[in-house]
Amino acid sequence: MNKIAILYQARLPPIKDGIQKPMKPGGYSDSGADIAFELLKNNFDVITPVENPNQNIDKDWVFPDTKDGIETALQKGAKIFWLNTVLYQHHTIENYLDKNLEIVGQTPKSVDVFDDKMFTNNLLKSNHIPIPKNELITRENYNNLSLALEFPLVLKPIRGRGSQGVTKIDHRNELLENLNKIFSENNYGNAAYIEQYLNGQEITITVMPKGNYSINNKEEYFSRPWCLPAVKRFNHNKGIAPYNGIVAVIENSEVLSDDELQTKEIQEVYEHCIKSAELIDIKAPIRIDCRSNKKGKYFLFDLNMKPNMTGPSRPHRKNQDSLTSLSARKIGWNYFDLLSNMLNQKWKANG
Repeated sequence: MNKIAILYQARLPPIKDGIQKPMKPGGYSDSGADIAFELLKNNFDVITPVENPNQNIDKDWVFPDTKDGIETALQKGAKIFWLNTVLYQHHTIENYLDKNLEIVGQTPKSVDVFDDKMFTNNLLKSNHIPIPKNELITRENYNNLSLALEFPLVLKPIRGRGSQGVTKIDHRNELLENLNKIFSENNYGNAAYIEQYLNGQEITITVMPKGNYSINNKEEYFSRPWCLPAVKRFNHNKGIAPYNGIVAVIENSEVLSDDELQTKEIQEVYEHCIKSAELIDIKAPIRIDCRSNKKGKYFLFDLNMKPNMTGPSRPHRKNQDSLTSLSARKIGWNYFDLLSNMLNQKWKANG
């Protein structure tokens, strides 16, 4: 296996059409270090910025996704870059995609397009994939709102990150207060959107790209994207699943039971998630959050191009499962199995 370098997000992404995507503190260096530590522990050739990385220091294990960071990794012999970072068009990594490198992660261009939740919602809707009704709100029009949707609603950033900035809204004054807050703080840019609040069960589905996988010691080829078992979310805070940086996912999430996984509703939403992944042409896992209405029908309400990949690899991180690793365990994968199968989907940058 060629030498592997894990990249983390070193800076805030650029504003796109007036919209800002917020940055996670540390830029995913925590999950990047989890990945690097786990792969190294299993004898993969992982290179690190320092010679003897300290297992407690995240940035000992990962390279910043900057020109200096990428070139340092190249000088150390990296041939595989794991893009554990937020991507966008004209990201620095694009300058190196002609160097015969192999990549784990999405293409910067596709993330740039599909991180726009309004654009993606419209794409899914036009392809007959069920999404909640929604409306765009801009800094210019929010004081004179004429809403077609009924309360309760959910207010969301257009280029959000997990549940950060997501708020359940019960009445008009609360909506105006929250819009005032997000536009004055300017963390998300000059627009946001609202969608109908669904009060049924919330689930998260990780969709894996098509390709060859090892499951229970058997090689299996998937000609289409495919779903890991759905994870249900509970213990919501005011109707919203809390951000996993505040509440560990193992405290509010569990894989559905075998009987639940076989229901018509779950099989239907799997097919919608697979179709969504095909439309986007995924090259690495994505995570899709879904909620059901009163009748049990699921709607896709958030497509996340970069699922969190934290894992319980280092001794002080034993509670740091991600939703994806929780789901993977149901098919017999431990954290290393998940990572090695992701690594198997690497793609040639110049191909």
